[in-house]
Amino acid sequence: MENDTSEFRYLPGQAAALGVAAPSAERLTLPLPDGRTLSAIRYGDGSPEVTLLHGAGLNAHTWDTTVLLLQRPALAIDLAGHGDSSWRDDLDYSPQTLAADVALALDAWTDAPQVLVGQSLGGLTAVAVAAGHPAIVRDLVIVDITAGVRGDAAPSVLGEFYQQTDFASVDDAVDRAMAFGFGSTRPETERGVFLNTRVRDDGRVEWKHHFAHLAGAALSTAPDAGAAILASDRSWADLAGVIAPLTLVRATRGFVADDDVAEFRSRRPDAAIRTLDATHNVQETAPAALASLIAESVDAARR
Repeated sequence: MENDTSEFRYLPGQAAALGVAAPSAERLTLPLPDGRTLSAIRYGDGSPEVTLLHGAGLNAHTWDTTVLLLQRPALAIDLAGHGDSSWRDDLDYSPQTLAADVALALDAWTDAPQVLVGQSLGGLTAVAVAAGHPAIVRDLVIVDITAGVRGDAAPSVLGEFYQQTDFASVDDAVDRAMAFGFGSTRPETERGVFLNTRVRDDGRVEWKHHFAHLAGAALSTAPDAGAAILASDRSWADLAGVIAPLTLVRATRGFVADDDVAEFRSRRPDAAIRTLDATHNVQETAPAALASLIAESVDAARR
């Protein structure tokens, strides 16, 4: 374990701590028509029943603990510009653009309609997938996001944090993350940094996700720059077109305000709304509760 540098090095220990069996896990890569590649992790044996989409600045591994507790075959996708997926030269990371990649991935890597779960940017992407490709989505769960949530709900400290995007070592990146209050313990922060960085040809360690390299300047000069992605009339239109059973998960310490819930309820009175005691990254701060909720959707979809 000490010399294990694989991306799955932490799973056995996490599983043991949770008292569950560690599933098999493998990295998948899908060539896309424009020459980019899309990457994902497939957990467990058999065809995935659940597909998971992360938020901005995260990657597929944000779902590790939730997947361990879920104990169902699952697919966690690195959205374009994140994790091991290619960055976009046109810098278009809108939900609708990301959704086109996800639809291709579901066609390639699944053989049944999915319980599709998306958090934050991944939630709006999931809505776009469900609206545009209803045959591949059996149930839709969106986590702590609506089309009305403003980008300035995110901490302004991110602008300062991303002023530095490369480091001499992983330890240096961990030190910076800890200094900004990201991560509860050093081992947990080390895990997050290890899984969200890569070593460049020159030996420097940099953040994997494109947003880190775009966000520093953008957020420092325009703190609500993220609103262009997170608040979108097109996302409201997508929401109206979703025919799958729909659940909104709201975090008690997240980004979705009472007004956002009221507008969501007025637009989709048929949707279930569940509140979990968590921060915005619900999959990391309330994974057991979220896994239980997802399992309910999987079991309902089976009936």
